[in-house]
Amino acid sequence: MVRYVHHQFSAIIEAGVAAVVTAPVVFGVRGLPQVDSKTVFVALCLIGAIGFSGLLAVSFRSHWLGGQKNDFETAVPLTDPEAIVPTSRESMRRSFNGSLVVSVALVSLVFGLLRDPWGIAWGLVFIPDRIVKGVYVFFWERRHGILLWRGNVEEQPLGKGQFLYSSPRIATLG
Repeated sequence: MVRYVHHQFSAIIEAGVAAVVTAPVVFGVRGLPQVDSKTVFVALCLIGAIGFSGLLAVSFRSHWLGGQKNDFETAVPLTDPEAIVPTSRESMRRSFNGSLVVSVALVSLVFGLLRDPWGIAWGLVFIPDRIVKGVYVFFWERRHGILLWRGNVEEQPLGKGQFLYSSPRIATLG
């Protein structure tokens, strides 16, 4: 079990680590790329559009529109959260996914070496969406007094259309 917020924020760290690891290799082989104002404008527009799509995803209940708000509201309450829920530090440790770092770094490295040095930034497109979702869910949890969890509890299977568990906010967890 990992907290949903920890899952979102760890993906930001993972994408950043992949970019930091691949940048010296690509820039060492290909050199530093030139930057023009059109490239910066396009990048900023892309970041804004991805962040906006993340905001839409947490704002709508309809899955057809990409909404996740219904997932938060239909989270299955855990019957015995003290026995199942890990500590905050353990949840952060479990949410870090090394395979995502490796896969994003490999794709960024190949694209950066073969196509364009700015290919190392490919993994950074995950960041605006995850920031928006993480911040939204953090405040959603505070407003509702519960914590949202990703994972699987064998004694309490998720129903159709349910993806998250919930537990009451406990001072030591949050």
